[in-house]
Amino acid sequence: MKYFTLNCKGKLLTIDSPIVMAILNVTPDSFFDGGKYTNEKSILLQAEKMLNDGATIIDIGGMSTRPNAEIISEDEELKRIIEPIKSIHRHFPEAILSIDTFRSKVAEEAVLHGVSIINDISGGTEDEHIFKIAAKYTCPLILMHKQGTLQTMHKEKNYENLLTDILDYFIVQTNKASDFGIKDVIIDVGFGFSKTIEQNYALLKNLNVFTQLEKPVIAGLSRKSMLYKTLNVTSENALNATSIANTIALQNGASILRVHDVKEAMECVQIWKMMNG
Repeated sequence: MKYFTLNCKGKLLTIDSPIVMAILNVTPDSFFDGGKYTNEKSILLQAEKMLNDGATIIDIGGMSTRPNAEIISEDEELKRIIEPIKSIHRHFPEAILSIDTFRSKVAEEAVLHGVSIINDISGGTEDEHIFKIAAKYTCPLILMHKQGTLQTMHKEKNYENLLTDILDYFIVQTNKASDFGIKDVIIDVGFGFSKTIEQNYALLKNLNVFTQLEKPVIAGLSRKSMLYKTLNVTSENALNATSIANTIALQNGASILRVHDVKEAMECVQIWKMMNG
């Protein structure tokens, strides 16, 4: 895989082999872990476990993006995420934290309290000011692909050519990021967003197409419906499928695995290293 060095607000993150980003949702309604981490003790225990299991990044989210999830207010999102960020940053100052938000104000407040990566599921299409925030604080920006708005992104799944259309989207958005002065961009093809199950598997099969952008590619497959619906199980029973999909993603060029289950993802990385060492 290609070697990357990201400047995370002055802290250098070297990706010379695949790394794991741990999902920490401080929400009451996320599709898998909603409601589990709503007080400081549970949040810190989970953060500690994720870091001990091998996570390089902890991605903190305050608003669910599952189908039919409520789009909460900016104030409510800030209320949910600021104290957890402050607490994790205080207890684990060396940890690299990411904020999962499409709002520039939320991103900036998160960065001011210890976050050093911005993860925007809208790819900069909902709030263009988020580019300015990433540039201002020297934060890598994760750009995800979706179609439509936050309200319609789970319904719009129309492509002339799946791979070409998504590649063109990233060319436009990465160029925009560059125009704003952002040095480091990470690509997320958006598994489960604006794609049918078949389209998701076509993307996974052809994930290496996106490595031509010369940016790290993140695979967010953890316990998603493309896995559990295919097997006719629930998200709770989709860990094995997640590990299989993560391994395929690594084989097809993913630099980062975004997961709920860090230990198992690290095992995928370890096997990949043995195969490619």
